[in-house]
Amino acid sequence: MLVDLQSISIPLRQQYLQHAIAPRPICFASTVNLSGHVNLSPFSFFNMFSTTPPIVVFSPSRRVRDNTTKHTLENVLEVPEVVINIVDFDMVQQVSLASCDYPRGVNEFLKAGFTEEPATRVKPPMVRESKVRLECRVVEVKSLGSEPGAGNLVICEVLCMHIADEILDDKGMIDQRKLHHVARLGGDWYSAVRPDNLIIVEKPNIHTGIGVDALPPSIRLSTVLTGNQLGQLANVHEFPRIDPSFEDDRLKNIILYFSVSPDEMERELHRYAATLLSEGRVAAAWQVLLAAP
Repeated sequence: MLVDLQSISIPLRQQYLQHAIAPRPICFASTVNLSGHVNLSPFSFFNMFSTTPPIVVFSPSRRVRDNTTKHTLENVLEVPEVVINIVDFDMVQQVSLASCDYPRGVNEFLKAGFTEEPATRVKPPMVRESKVRLECRVVEVKSLGSEPGAGNLVICEVLCMHIADEILDDKGMIDQRKLHHVARLGGDWYSAVRPDNLIIVEKPNIHTGIGVDALPPSIRLSTVLTGNQLGQLANVHEFPRIDPSFEDDRLKNIILYFSVSPDEMERELHRYAATLLSEGRVAAAWQVLLAAP
């Protein structure tokens, strides 16, 4: 199906984009206006764009239904400071409640049941319940248009971070398994990051992977191995060699049982390699594949 975004309604365009471009991290932004009224609102058009300087950007878009602007945008134009409170599973329902369009002057901290905590560098308060809080200075606000749904990029420099001790490892770094991020998808859908749905993808930062094109045809054209598994195999920086010391009972049984049928042996070896790759045992998977006739 081809969707021409220029020929459909704005709500329908929003539906397609937000369901497809997901999951999106949530910026739970606390701001104040010149009168000191606090606002707290979530935005899923949000991400990190630079480390030096440390820049994050979120976008309070104009409302699709009536083309009005949000209090958060009005606040940062008056007081160019914001605290971005990172959302995790323990607070997601309250965060959703804070997204209601309460009248100006209503404090969403109270409506959503969150606790205000003074920031150290900026005027807006932090959400005590958030396990990571970013105190930010607003560098620039860039309007992307005046039509309903048009974004406003709030470009922020992170001045400091507050991190709950409970999510740190013994080296003082954030343990990804302890911070159960929540992200937005389309409509009412969210996703939650938990230890059992985390995956590790080894990054080839130091050595360049050999690439899928360098895999032998018997592996590259396998009917068993998936694209992800080929990517794992191709991420090694040099082509593996047979290790004479490698011993594996299942490998021995495959070779013994299927010795009369090389094609079937190859399929069984690929199946076993796929199992090893799903466990992250890339070196062992290579040894199994190298045993193919």
